[in-house]
Amino acid sequence: MAAPRPAHGCGSGALLGRFGVLLQALLALCAFSTLMLKRFREPKEERRPWRIWFYDTSKQAIGALFIHFANIFLSDLTEEDPCSLYLINFILDATLGMLLIWLGVKVVSWIVQHKKYTYLVFGEYGDPPQAAAWIGQCILYLLIMVFEKTVISLVLLIPGWTKLQQILLGYIPNPQLELVLVMLVVPFIVNAIMFWVVDSLIMRKYKLKDTLDVNGSTETPRARRTEESQMMWLEDAPHVALSASCKRSRPVAAS
Repeated sequence: MAAPRPAHGCGSGALLGRFGVLLQALLALCAFSTLMLKRFREPKEERRPWRIWFYDTSKQAIGALFIHFANIFLSDLTEEDPCSLYLINFILDATLGMLLIWLGVKVVSWIVQHKKYTYLVFGEYGDPPQAAAWIGQCILYLLIMVFEKTVISLVLLIPGWTKLQQILLGYIPNPQLELVLVMLVVPFIVNAIMFWVVDSLIMRKYKLKDTLDVNGSTETPRARRTEESQMMWLEDAPHVALSASCKRSRPVAAS
């Protein structure tokens, strides 16, 4: 027997139906493609190796999956339109939740730096990169997501959300069109922005690590390479000059 569906909106269980799962797979593919685009838009001297990029972005993937399935679980608890409740959860995650994530990353980063837990600083994995550091940072980031989702769930207990839920997508008569908007179009646009911002936030320490403080001045990798090339040229110059001088002073054999 099919799950009951309200006059407007998608019915109970629609988010985990065959069409809903297909939309979620497309969303994941499109959203994480923005992180690929971001990597290739980074300056070459600051572009992360693939292993570092995977460590950075996989933390977001784990956090995003947790938030996504938490929203589906919470949305299916209602007897009303679950699509509109999912959209409310998602909008709160992208606004208030984004602020909470930023705050959580800042607080956690300050604590681990104060305690000098080097491998728990977001974006720092050691040299060579250590999987243990990545696992520890994933756990910290997941805890931040749990904190964020807990606060958002408490906000949803405030009276008044039911009325918003009833009018949010009530103008869309087609439940599949509503599902496409809720599970693909709106999340892709917002997730693309969120992933870009959060990736910049958690990779910043890695980028700063590549700059050295030499005699009180900041030196970038490109500047170091240029200086090294100049030093090599200066070291080789006397040998080249001596070789050329010997060739000019060599006596010419009599014919």
